Amino acid sequence: MSNIYQDAAEKLIERIRAGTAPWQQPWKNREPPYNLVTGRPYRGGNRLMMMMSDYEDPRWCTYKQAQSMGAQVRKGERGTKILFCKTDDYVEVRDKDGSPVLGADGKPLMEKVKLARSISFPATVFNAEQIDGLPPLERKTSQWKPEERVENLMAALQVTVKHDRYLNQAFYRPSDDTIYLPERERFLDADGYYSTVLHEEAHATGHESRLNRDIKNPFGSEKYAREELRAEISSMMLGGECGLTGEALIDSHAAYVDSWCRILQNDPAEIYRAASDAEKICTYMLDLERKREQEQQAEQTQEQNRTQVQVPEQIEQVKELSPYRVIASQSRVENVTSQTNVPTLTGVIKTRNIRNS
Repeated sequence: MSNIYQDAAEKLIERIRAGTAPWQQPWKNREPPYNLVTGRPYRGGNRLMMMMSDYEDPRWCTYKQAQSMGAQVRKGERGTKILFCKTDDYVEVRDKDGSPVLGADGKPLMEKVKLARSISFPATVFNAEQIDGLPPLERKTSQWKPEERVENLMAALQVTVKHDRYLNQAFYRPSDDTIYLPERERFLDADGYYSTVLHEEAHATGHESRLNRDIKNPFGSEKYAREELRAEISSMMLGGECGLTGEALIDSHAAYVDSWCRILQNDPAEIYRAASDAEKICTYMLDLERKREQEQQAEQTQEQNRTQVQVPEQIEQVKELSPYRVIASQSRVENVTSQTNVPTLTGVIKTRNIRNS
């Protein structure tokens, strides 16, 4: 297990120093990696390791999974090491006497059970670009524009954002739960602005009223650098979710490079912990966004229902104001008034003349 952490840390340190860590190249953001067979996305450290590859295809699978689909990993291809986390297992179904329950085929029936404690072990996966015989990739399309998606995330998190023309840096201040940014016009492009917003919003999730991380540390300290690492990774992941493709301000990372490398050298497993925390940040923000959308849909449904209820009420008002009254029990129409100045309603369904049959 330690070899995986060590290999991952060494690879990331090399990338960080070269300025090619995934979050240092947001213009290469791609669709999040997922398993080709199960369709489940890879998370945490596994996701980060896959995003450090040079493959554009987000589909990954094991050697056996490729074979099960009638495909074949090309000879000489090297796989990517990941940690597979097993959270459930299959056990035999037994009757009250403890004997195995057999199925129609004569074999014991199996049921899935949740493990009391998850088990992690190494696995090797291959990218779809390393495999022959797979169908072409069908890219997913989003109904949102990247900027609109980030605005939705900002609205869902409900953190105050203030712009100041005199600011030369962006930061989140926990004491007043506020993000401070230079004016939008001072950013090179929209993607640069929104990437910065996502970074600061990632910090804001650490507020005691949210995920309650240790975020009140002095600049330059190791704990400060650890929090920056989490914000960088999560903002990269969220940027990929939103479709941001603009260049990052690489110079802003220089102050943390030495600290990150030192942390990873002393504690290689930190990269998986940081990626896991970053995944929690993403999940938290995306869940808030989903909850907000559901609430908006519920409000729209209630408004539609209120509108539908008002229509029958308006029809009844028309009947009361009309010079004719329908007598359903006698199947006839009775003239109930001779007044000529009958009030009219606009914007409602008009009634038809009804004749005696």
